[in-house]
Amino acid sequence: MTMDSQFIFPDLTGFEPTRDALHAYSRVVGAVPRALAPFHSRWWHISLKVQPAGLVTDRMPAPSGGEFWLSMDRRDHKVKIETGNGIVASFDMTRGEPASVFGERVLSSLEQMGIFGEYARQKFSSDEPRKYEPHTAEKYFSVLLEIDRIFKIHRSILEGETGPVQLWPHGFDLAFEWFGSRQVEFEENGEVRRYPAQLSLGFSPGEPYHPEPYFYSNPWPFEAAALMDKPLPAGARWFTEGWQGSLLPYAALVGDSRAEERLLEYAWQVYSLCRPTLVAAS
Repeated sequence: MTMDSQFIFPDLTGFEPTRDALHAYSRVVGAVPRALAPFHSRWWHISLKVQPAGLVTDRMPAPSGGEFWLSMDRRDHKVKIETGNGIVASFDMTRGEPASVFGERVLSSLEQMGIFGEYARQKFSSDEPRKYEPHTAEKYFSVLLEIDRIFKIHRSILEGETGPVQLWPHGFDLAFEWFGSRQVEFEENGEVRRYPAQLSLGFSPGEPYHPEPYFYSNPWPFEAAALMDKPLPAGARWFTEGWQGSLLPYAALVGDSRAEERLLEYAWQVYSLCRPTLVAAS
């Protein structure tokens, strides 16, 4: 890959208002597959996928036949309801509408198509006006596209089961999971369940525990005694201030000609350290 690293990981200083608008509108979009997409036990049905044109839901069956899906288009900055026959409706993100208003317009259009659902409106209940700057949004979509590509390179060399690279509307992070062979008991709603141990690799544009953008790779369960004293690549550290795992600041890779290589080194090092804690004893 000969692309300049400044383009792969440009400086995102000042992108927060547009990031927050995209996040708010992604919650609107994500509420639709949450209500209408075929259920997946790992909740993969509610996520968005990165494509060259932007972000897109999985396809969902339409009551009248055929399929429909929603997308967040990076080219004309619109959320679109689409079918196999073309675009049914579009909604301009640059208007900066509150998510509550934006969401009701999207759901109203779906109802006009005969598509009804029990939507989790609390996911997009904010009445706060948004600021959406198209150039900043295009830059951010380019970042997501490059990270999606690099994550898929790392995923391709891992042995065992992995999930898709997907964007989660709730946290607005892009991530995938690798699943270990160890089974872990976990109490959920008063019932003890067994889940496979796992390791995530993701990118967050910032959240309360770490407001600046960052990469993360988090094992579950997190075996602190086995991991906290293990060294990580330059710039990365173990993180336990709100969640448990490892963190590499996005800013550490901006302007670095080895940005892609360093991100892959970080992902592999954390995987190598965590894997023994996530596989069943032989």
